[in-house]
Amino acid sequence: MLVIEILAVRLLAPYLGVSLEVFTGVIGVILAGIAFGAWLGGRAADRSDPGRLLGPVLVAGGLTALVSPLIVDLVGPSASTGAFSIVTVALFGFFVPAALLSAVPPVVVKIRLRSLDQTGTVVGSYSAIGTSGAIFGTFLTGFFLIAAFPTRPIILGLGGLLTLGGWILWSTRSRWQGVATLAALATLGAVLTLIAGPCQYETTYHCAVIEIDENRPSGRTLVLDRLSNSYVDLTDPTHLEFRYIRLMADILETRFPSGPVDTVSIGGGGFTLPGYLNATRPGGLNLVLEIDAALRGIAEGHLALNEDIEVIVDDARISMRSVADDSASVVVGDAFSGASVPWHLTTVEFAQEIRRVLRPDGIYAMNLIDLGALRFARSAAAALDAVFVHVAVFAPPAYFDGTQGGNFVLVASETSIDVSGIETVIRGRGGVEEGLAGDDLTHWIGNGIVLRDDYAPVDQILGRFRVSG
Repeated sequence: MLVIEILAVRLLAPYLGVSLEVFTGVIGVILAGIAFGAWLGGRAADRSDPGRLLGPVLVAGGLTALVSPLIVDLVGPSASTGAFSIVTVALFGFFVPAALLSAVPPVVVKIRLRSLDQTGTVVGSYSAIGTSGAIFGTFLTGFFLIAAFPTRPIILGLGGLLTLGGWILWSTRSRWQGVATLAALATLGAVLTLIAGPCQYETTYHCAVIEIDENRPSGRTLVLDRLSNSYVDLTDPTHLEFRYIRLMADILETRFPSGPVDTVSIGGGGFTLPGYLNATRPGGLNLVLEIDAALRGIAEGHLALNEDIEVIVDDARISMRSVADDSASVVVGDAFSGASVPWHLTTVEFAQEIRRVLRPDGIYAMNLIDLGALRFARSAAAALDAVFVHVAVFAPPAYFDGTQGGNFVLVASETSIDVSGIETVIRGRGGVEEGLAGDDLTHWIGNGIVLRDDYAPVDQILGRFRVSG
């Protein structure tokens, strides 16, 4: 059950992202399945021979587990965002296998129970064994299986073992039922083997696809969990396709007009900005903190990441500790999990760590996505404003009032930010973004939450939507 619960999050990620809300929806649906299955299994065990039930229940649980990826792939593409959609897709995909497998414990207890004098021992021992199995399944899946194999082969192996175990129990009582079960398993396994799912590359954290730009043959878009994450031109690293990455370059150009610049990038993705810096500002520190090792491999093999860019594979909250004080002129925040910046990279405490790494004249530029009430963008700006002396926010005018939404770039520094100078550079390339700072920014932030490690409800306040960059 715990293996299925953990893998369910990975199966939903390409369609609904990875967030606290997705984890909550999966856990809630699995718990509902456990409750219903335990009740149903107990009633069935009291009304019929539990010895005859165990095999069929395991077979049904295994087969429905095998089918769950197909159901998710069928329902997921049409799902909208929000809690209702998360629960609905999880319900279709995982409620039935959760209920069937949760019917096993009361059936086994009924088989083992010889008298009321043994109730405590039987129930207690089965609970202990079941919990130990759950711990083993959790550690095995989270620490080993997900890192070693794609999700669907793990589901195939798990469902196959469950079905095989049920077949062995069932065939001892009915040979023809056992043969039919084995045939169904073989057929379903063959079908699942032929279906690759929506991912071109399945990493530990993402479902990744590389798309070729039909209008620019050398252009590649890295899509992570159905969100366009990065654009790279294989022959021209100075080509910046996405608006927000051009804005990042404008900010850097204004603060440091020429020469090498020491940069730490939080989040690699397609390594677009590090590649741009390597081409236009060689000789400086070009360090990237990226949690997903597979993305580095994808970028090296397909997106022209070269050895001049240093990559540390770890969570940025951990790897940032190894970056020396006053060692960077620029820190770039461009880490995403779905449409959201991971919450622990938005807090006051992390901003203090960034300030430690920056030189006195250094600048921090952070990319985030929001729309509507803009509670996340306002709160992220409030957190930076609590740490840095100067803060500004850049976006198209329509973004600031919430009539449109997309990428905002937040800028923070201990020295004055040349907002008008940045806007001049933006106009020079035909951009429309404007900057808010000072009293205008304070008014715009309004009652935004100052995000801290002990209170940063990013997933809850973020306006969720699909965006192309």
